[in-house]
Amino acid sequence: MFNIGDKVVYPMHGAGVIEAIEEKEVLGQKQKYYIMKLPIGEMKVMVPMENVEEVGLREIIDRDGVPKVLEVLKGKKSKMSSNWNRRYRANMEKIRTGDIFEVAEVVRNLAIRDAEKGLSTGEKKMLDNAKQILISELVLAQDATEEQIENLLGECLG
Repeated sequence: MFNIGDKVVYPMHGAGVIEAIEEKEVLGQKQKYYIMKLPIGEMKVMVPMENVEEVGLREIIDRDGVPKVLEVLKGKKSKMSSNWNRRYRANMEKIRTGDIFEVAEVVRNLAIRDAEKGLSTGEKKMLDNAKQILISELVLAQDATEEQIENLLGECLG
């Protein structure tokens, strides 16, 4: 159970802050929702409280976790399928977990592949999306600006 003001991650969307807990009627059913504000893109998301575990809503990493994420970004590329479709599905699965270390691995691997061979349009979009998810969590974990975190990622990814 989360409270107003908690910083949480919504897999596939990124990190944000719970602004409110409201009861709403959707499709004839009353449910309680977390109203979450995502700082990047100024988007608001309603997450049904009873689906929190199902969607993987979790607290953001603490400050101690940030250096570990940066280590992942600086690491060596892990083995990826040469088949575009398999690689895309494997990376999408990692992003869906909502695990910041998995998302960092996707960002690192795609950034390295982009530098070496270039990326398809789909993978470029995936890299941008994964970066945004990563940036949103690091911004909240570090109390930093989006620009500061983008610069930090740039340094890590070379």
